[in-house]
Amino acid sequence: MLYSETFSRVERQRRLIAGLFWGITLMKSKRNGAALLLLTMVSGSVALLAQAAGDIQKKLTDQYTLSKITADRSDLVTAGAVLVLQKDGLVMYSTDTAIPPLNIYKEGRLQTSSGNLMRGLGSMMLRSQGAAPTSTIPQRKFVSGEKFWVTAINIQQDGVVFNVYSDPFNDVRYYGLLKFPFPKNSVPPVADVQRSVGEVISIQPADASGGDQSAQGSPQQAGAPQGNPQQGAPASGATQGASEAPLMAILPPPPPADQAPPEPKTISVGQTKTQVLATWGPPTKDIKLATKEVLVYPDMKVTLTAGKVSDVQ
Repeated sequence: MLYSETFSRVERQRRLIAGLFWGITLMKSKRNGAALLLLTMVSGSVALLAQAAGDIQKKLTDQYTLSKITADRSDLVTAGAVLVLQKDGLVMYSTDTAIPPLNIYKEGRLQTSSGNLMRGLGSMMLRSQGAAPTSTIPQRKFVSGEKFWVTAINIQQDGVVFNVYSDPFNDVRYYGLLKFPFPKNSVPPVADVQRSVGEVISIQPADASGGDQSAQGSPQQAGAPQGNPQQGAPASGATQGASEAPLMAILPPPPPADQAPPEPKTISVGQTKTQVLATWGPPTKDIKLATKEVLVYPDMKVTLTAGKVSDVQ
């Protein structure tokens, strides 16, 4: 009897422990399932946001062709789209400055970021000792109608940022950042971003300032001069001597001297317009844009930036 009671009590305790273990396991399983579901939803949302950001960047880089500059930002290597500013107040710093200023397009106007002061201080710290204070950093405020280039388009978590770069003004080039913020906690459709960007910048057409100059450089065929058919004819009254001297045999002309073949025409980045014209002659078209000039030949196109060759196609 004592043995039976002891066995029953142990069996009840075993079953109680097993039930508790099963309950704890079930609770953990439900918790893990909920956590897994939440993780799946978050991962899906992140993937969708990444895809939307990628679509925005592709559309913008396809629309606004990027320019390439040197590593030290001192010159333009390859010219892309020429951008025309549609709003006043775009601030750029000299390219000697380590950190460019940030401009934000908000509520229909361009605003300088409150962090530009810290950016200027950071630039001063990165420069050598004895650098000028932040207030004396060379900078320029661009207004509507002025033109510049875009060197990069980056998609951030809260907006799109254009890296912009200017032509030289008094031998100084300027650069800066132009940001188009997203609505809070969302990535807008591509069309909305393009519309916002289009309110601030537009693209200058490639032939905006160049008319049809196909007539230029067209050679005029001049008629060959015609000699007098009677010139050099013997006079009708010329008398012949009683005894005519025998005619001497006419020797063939000597063969032409060996001449070295002409050197092939070449063109390279950095040549001036004068050098190009001296080698290739006048172009069939001369298209002059705001910050560059395009010389069109029958089988190539030469792009000049600041009077020098920057691209040959």
